Amino acid sequence: MTASLKQLEYRHAFVHRHIGPSEAQITAMLTALDVATLDELTQKIVPADIALPSLPQVGDGLQEQEALSELKAIADQNQRYKSFIGMGYYGTLMPEVIRRNLLENPGWYTAYTPYQPEVSQGRLEALLNFQQLVIDLTGLPLASASLLDEATAAAEAMAMAYRVCNDKSAHRFFVCRDVHPQILDVVKTRAETLGFAIIVDDLDRVAEHDALFGALLPLIGSDGDVHQLAAPLAALKQRQIITCVCADPLALVLLKSPGEMGADIVLGSAQRLGVPMGYGGPHAAFFACREEYKRAMPGRIIGVSRDAAGNPALRMAMQTREQHIRREKANSNICTSQVLLAVIAGMYAVYHGPQGLERIARRIHRLTTLLAVGLRQAGMTLRHQRWFDTLTLQVPDKAAILRRAQAQKINLRDDLPDAIAISLDETTRREDILTLLSVVTGKAATLDIEALDAEQVRGSEPSLPPELLRTAPILTHPVFQRYHSETEMMRYLRALEQKDLALNQAMIPLGSCTMKLNAAAEMLPISWPEFSELHPFCPPEQAQGYQILIDQLSQWLIALSGYDAICMQPNSGAQGEYAGLLTIRRYQHSCRQQQRHICLIPASAHGTNPASAHMAGMTVVVVDCDRHGNIDIADLERKAAQAGDALSCVMVTYPSTHGVYEENIRRVCQIVHQYGGQVYLDGANMNAQVGLTSPGHIGADVSHFNLHKTFSIPHGGGGPGVGPIGVKAHLADFVPGHCVVSDAKRLTQLGAVSAAPFGSASILPISWMYIRMMGSQGLKRASQVAILNANYIARRLNDLFPVLYCGRDGYVAHECILDIRPLKERYGISEMDVAKRLIDYGFHAPTMSFPVASTLMVEPTESESLAELDRFIAAMRSIYDEATRVANGEWPPLDNPLVNAPHTQWELAEEWRHPYSRKRAVFPAPQQAANKYWPTVKRLDDVYGDRHLYCGCPAPEEYR
Repeated sequence: MTASLKQLEYRHAFVHRHIGPSEAQITAMLTALDVATLDELTQKIVPADIALPSLPQVGDGLQEQEALSELKAIADQNQRYKSFIGMGYYGTLMPEVIRRNLLENPGWYTAYTPYQPEVSQGRLEALLNFQQLVIDLTGLPLASASLLDEATAAAEAMAMAYRVCNDKSAHRFFVCRDVHPQILDVVKTRAETLGFAIIVDDLDRVAEHDALFGALLPLIGSDGDVHQLAAPLAALKQRQIITCVCADPLALVLLKSPGEMGADIVLGSAQRLGVPMGYGGPHAAFFACREEYKRAMPGRIIGVSRDAAGNPALRMAMQTREQHIRREKANSNICTSQVLLAVIAGMYAVYHGPQGLERIARRIHRLTTLLAVGLRQAGMTLRHQRWFDTLTLQVPDKAAILRRAQAQKINLRDDLPDAIAISLDETTRREDILTLLSVVTGKAATLDIEALDAEQVRGSEPSLPPELLRTAPILTHPVFQRYHSETEMMRYLRALEQKDLALNQAMIPLGSCTMKLNAAAEMLPISWPEFSELHPFCPPEQAQGYQILIDQLSQWLIALSGYDAICMQPNSGAQGEYAGLLTIRRYQHSCRQQQRHICLIPASAHGTNPASAHMAGMTVVVVDCDRHGNIDIADLERKAAQAGDALSCVMVTYPSTHGVYEENIRRVCQIVHQYGGQVYLDGANMNAQVGLTSPGHIGADVSHFNLHKTFSIPHGGGGPGVGPIGVKAHLADFVPGHCVVSDAKRLTQLGAVSAAPFGSASILPISWMYIRMMGSQGLKRASQVAILNANYIARRLNDLFPVLYCGRDGYVAHECILDIRPLKERYGISEMDVAKRLIDYGFHAPTMSFPVASTLMVEPTESESLAELDRFIAAMRSIYDEATRVANGEWPPLDNPLVNAPHTQWELAEEWRHPYSRKRAVFPAPQQAANKYWPTVKRLDDVYGDRHLYCGCPAPEEYR
């Protein structure tokens, strides 16, 4: 039968590239599930009372080139001015070897958080390099593997300072007046919910304030003054006040480290280490502290441990602190650090080495000094006499200077009263100095840069006194000495990539993580300079392309979610949870309901929920689940009634973390609303809702959306993430705002939760492309195939690995929980053994022991083909067969392929003493040799790693 033009175009659309199974494969899987169509399957699974009456409209899907052309036209509406704004955001030059082999390489950007360290050794080594860089620059012995941004890192430092301080009766936190305004904004927001008072004053007046538990001081003020912190830090230390210092990484190359001066915590942004400004993000924050505070440190730490063979191996240290285990007792709700960006920053340091970083820092400082001399010669008044890269000028005619700057397509910092500030960076050229002089003075610049530079070389009038300069060497580890040629760097990146298992090699079947296709066409625009080079605080009229993109993406999310407004600021899913709860809190306070503080959280909810509620100043009350894994409605009603007018909200994950569409979700919303509370519906499982139901339609008031899950932004090895929130109309005026960028159409005037007004704006084009190419029908089909794939796996494995929870008619949602407990009881094989053995079969393990201990939670997503699903099913069934062979006595309980997994190439060369063959060890699946993934280490020794915490680069001889 001849197809119509419309049918031919649809079959050529991107949706058929994104969705893994073909039409024939979908039909075969539906038959195996005893249904005829995807719609019939959906009707059997999604409760009828929450099904959407009509399909949300986000347009028809486009082919890749059509969508790229449309987005390019939008990007062209951004104006690329030369930015000298500074304020924590600077122009950079990313080495092309890093751009091509790391940022644009799916082997790096499609990997997941390294919870399974045996398949993450490359990423872990790259993060260890980042930690060593931070340790060297800050002068402190312990560094984390990155936080979300500089402002949230400052807020985390404040919370940590209170955790470790001796005087818990003190509730005042000092913030130096000249920190960047966005840092102060986020710190104030966090302090409000934690019950802290923020004291803002000048550095030289810190001694006048009492009852402080901590203080935040900048090494370099927002207006460019380089502070002499040794004396204030010593005075605060004598009073047992925890000291936090925010610092610039390139300045730290030249300046004495804050750790050497006595700081307890040091933080900052690693953005200027090769990462584009990107209109605000994503950027990795760095965070370091003293050794004695390691148990209170937020975020993740990479540590050196050993594997089962006694060889050095890397892992995430102190994993028991993770928020999904500690829940409301967690140090932080951060579940996504900025791994990909931290890796880029670390590799920037590896590529340039200490000498290269020093050249870059000295060049920036030299250009700043030359500009300062030229301005002085022209009669201009500088506010400070010490600087690294920023000059602040008192000017008589600010408006005229800004007009001349605009005519030259230059942005200067203009938010200072009767003053302007100029920040130079790695991209600044000599010609820029002359242009800036003419802009400020209104006259043609006649400065002889070569002569003036020669004078500076002879040592006239240093802007950095000797007592402020660094004397200790940095980056002495060999990893920072070797890879300075592009050939060596390319091979190093390749070697690390080969150690990891990413989506470009196999399915990553992690439940609740949605590891779907991150299409090349979606990723391409993030490297466009029209998106990557904009400063987040540039005038809004220069960012019209971004505003159009944000508006369109917001309207699509509104249509898909059933909400009335979107806030794009949160730069992770957990940050979105916090922002949503903060919005509820602000709304209720505006209604004079300050007494509402209780947050009901079902036991089936997402793991970050309790920690987010605690951060938002709420009291967590857990609601039980029944034996089918559903929310116990009677217990919910009882606890809502007990809370009464103290009930603030409920946090529900839907479909639940147990992998089912709960039938009583509308009743849950009604009960909470009945007692005056709000409904927060966690968006972690939104991939099972799009086009079928929606939070707003169900009855929720606010949700966050994981754009790095449902809407195809890649996980990047554990970050970046984007977690915008959708809200009903009554909450729209209470979402996070921004103190620097004011836009009544898109931002409130309330406190921020992230440093940039629109969070990680530079990766929003990925989700824009995904929705634009999929279209309304394609998005619905993606949800349906995600559900189909999960049910196919559940049906094929249920006889050996019982599916723990099912909905009506025995179906699951988009993920399923496989119960390993019978296998453990019958054969002595644990969920850990299964997870590690899957590595030998070429798979990343499913989510292990969450939300139920001794289980595996599997989410295949819609992007995996039937062939890949069958390969995973075959691997699981083969593992079960191996377990029975252990039970039958063929292999000893302590020496078999399961407990010894994973197996490395290295051990094949050693004497083989196991009762099973080498082939069984490393090639357990037929025809696996053609695409074998080889782990580089055996099973990690977690206990050893925690008892011997070491978080810097080990000596080279420790590596095999």
